[in-house]
Amino acid sequence: MNQEIAAPPHFTVLLSATPRGTRLARLLATEQLRAWGLPLDRAAQIVAELAANAATHGRVTGRDFRLTLYVVAGTLRIEVSDTRGDRLPRLQQADPYGESGRGLLLVDALADRWGVTPGPRPRKTVWAEVKT
Repeated sequence: MNQEIAAPPHFTVLLSATPRGTRLARLLATEQLRAWGLPLDRAAQIVAELAANAATHGRVTGRDFRLTLYVVAGTLRIEVSDTRGDRLPRLQQADPYGESGRGLLLVDALADRWGVTPGPRPRKTVWAEVKT
């Protein structure tokens, strides 16, 4: 008997490192998670924050960022790769009166795990995992 082994759900897309690309990342991720029947709230917010960071801090003119989503063993992995490997994100306290600087604090609070993987040069990938 020949049995097919289903590949884990996988989604990847290149997006412009702009506010429009950031909005599109969240929209596409939400639709993909809905199609997979996965919870949306935490994952969509993590995608929004990581995409915004890629478009703001990881932006290089003319270069896109990559959003990748996949599920392995009951864990959704969200990856956002940009071409500013020289600028690694750091978790730090936000200015209570500032208008920005809370993205990684939100990711840290919403994700079960998160981190940064350097390379290949000049890239880096910021990833977060959420148990489904």
